[in-house]
Amino acid sequence: MSRNLLILGAAPNLSELRNTLVRLEDTIIFALIERSQFKHNNSIYKANKMNFRDGYTGSFLSWFLKEVESVHAKVRRYQSPDEYPFTNNLPEPVLPPLEYPPVLVDPQEININDEIFDVYVNTVIPGITTQGDDTNYGSSATRDIECLQALSRRIHYGKFVAESKFQDPDCHDEYVRLIKEKNRDRLMELLTNSRVEELLLKRLKAKALIYGQDLSSAGLDGNGNINGSSQPLIGLRSSPSDTAEEKIKSRVDYDLVVSLYRDYVIPLTKEVEVEYLLHRLD
Repeated sequence: MSRNLLILGAAPNLSELRNTLVRLEDTIIFALIERSQFKHNNSIYKANKMNFRDGYTGSFLSWFLKEVESVHAKVRRYQSPDEYPFTNNLPEPVLPPLEYPPVLVDPQEININDEIFDVYVNTVIPGITTQGDDTNYGSSATRDIECLQALSRRIHYGKFVAESKFQDPDCHDEYVRLIKEKNRDRLMELLTNSRVEELLLKRLKAKALIYGQDLSSAGLDGNGNINGSSQPLIGLRSSPSDTAEEKIKSRVDYDLVVSLYRDYVIPLTKEVEVEYLLHRLD
């Protein structure tokens, strides 16, 4: 969505935002699948495990993340209001700045990437990988950064969601009142749409089940059916264990993807929304 932000004259409406967030679901699921092909490789997350020639004492992932973000900063990535770095003291862009429409109020003020990083390393990685060390440190860290960047974009899009809801004529006055009262709990209630969240989790489960299928283990016949059955591979049922699909090796645990969103992505997104609104009238 970074390109589109250049031509926005106002905050995107909720329909436009949901289309973007749905596409980010695909990005995150495939990024998790790519990372899961390597083992945990716990050494890349521990400080003082690598002998850096420049004397760096942090983790390999932190070092690699700084290097990658330094390059990205030079080409204006973090000038975009939907991109947020995990590291500090990045170099200035070598390209002239772009003029983004002032859709958000202080767009870079709120950055919860530290929380995202902690959840990813300590919860997501142990869940999607096999324990062990295969020495694929560079490949693992590359996939980690892709996952982290996608999760960060998804969660910080909460600012756009909050701005769109704030601009809604039906709720605007209520938002203004609650912001002036600093009523965090009531703002959270007003922002929450339980029905949308429920549909999101169901969609995620379906996507993760489909995208995670390993066709090489499916035993497909010439018509693309499973083990000679009349059912196509992509057919979904209420429970995959009730059918021949259970024989297909999954590349990612769909329950883990759902729990990642339910327990972390959705709550952190709403945390961003509330923090943004609390500063909206500043």
